[in-house]
Amino acid sequence: MQHAGFLTNTVFAVLVAAALPAWAADSDKTAYDDLTWPVTEEEFNASLPDDVYPDSRSRIPLIKREDLDDERKLAYDERIAPDTTSLAGLQGPGGLRLSGSPSLSETLVDARTLELVRLVVSREMNHPFEWTLHEPVALKAGLEPDIIDIIRYRRTLDGLPDREAAIIQWGREVFQNYSLSSETFARLRQHFSIRDMMDMSQFMGNYARTAIMLHTFDAHLPYDREPLLPLP
Repeated sequence: MQHAGFLTNTVFAVLVAAALPAWAADSDKTAYDDLTWPVTEEEFNASLPDDVYPDSRSRIPLIKREDLDDERKLAYDERIAPDTTSLAGLQGPGGLRLSGSPSLSETLVDARTLELVRLVVSREMNHPFEWTLHEPVALKAGLEPDIIDIIRYRRTLDGLPDREAAIIQWGREVFQNYSLSSETFARLRQHFSIRDMMDMSQFMGNYARTAIMLHTFDAHLPYDREPLLPLP
């Protein structure tokens, strides 16, 4: 499971990085750019953004072992063991995932929201296969046609309910800018728990991986299915 998770996140990062416009890497400078290395821990912590916790070096505090179920306690222990194979321990993707559901089959995120996320990824990955097959599923799950068209045609988010607008903005920022602004993260936290956001992040990664496979092997829709996603 650890190997599969590593592959999912690695290929996701590679694909997104490769798809970025040339200017994107320099569009948002971080506090790292103002440091002169080597630095002390105090200097490093002082450079972190206001919404990043020093203990976890991320936007959520370091997970506590006592808050985990027995299965995830084992994963926690593996990441802090002296012989761990984890390169970042709890302060990396493996530690972050412990804040999500034990598996996506146990997610508390509703089907309508997951279909919204799936369409956002399909749009940002410019893949008509997933979009065309899942648009009817999204409609059946209750996602409104007007919201689907906003994603399909990359329209402004003005006037959308903030919950849906924040999700779409999330996808646009992550896939186009390779980052998520503090403002958008704060908006998402008004609507979702950390567990739900972790699950949706994993869900995005899964469908980015699917897009890699479909693009690589040039998978086409059945002859009787008209593509519903305009490209690019």
